[in-house]
Amino acid sequence: MKILAVDYGDSRTGLAVCDPGEILATPLRPQIEEKAMAKVAAQVCAAAREHGAGLIVIGLPRNMDGTEGARAKKSRKLAELVGQESGLPVRMWDERQTTITAAGFLSESGTFGKKRKAILDAVSASVILENYLAWRKNHPGQE
Repeated sequence: MKILAVDYGDSRTGLAVCDPGEILATPLRPQIEEKAMAKVAAQVCAAAREHGAGLIVIGLPRNMDGTEGARAKKSRKLAELVGQESGLPVRMWDERQTTITAAGFLSESGTFGKKRKAILDAVSASVILENYLAWRKNHPGQE
């Protein structure tokens, strides 16, 4: 099944999608530049329809000790809106360290400055999706 992943942020929201075989996660461009949550939700739903996603995974920004703060509340609210608007199942996935991992990938490839800013959140979404796909592969039938 195709799965859409979301890295929701205050300024930018990154998206990534996997192939139907759930092997490869690909960052989507352009990133969502909207700030209003309802508009972000609408664009996420549009991307899910466009790519034929059957599931949406939204990154849950937990603190390093596992607790949830204001950012996590916003992500949960976005998940609620996306679920209502899309009619698709929505899963929250722990996104701790994904931006750091994505930044590392971009540094290794020599991507800096404006180019980096333009894709960092989408690459972060692909890291979220890769982590979710790895878990899903090792836990068949569990959700």
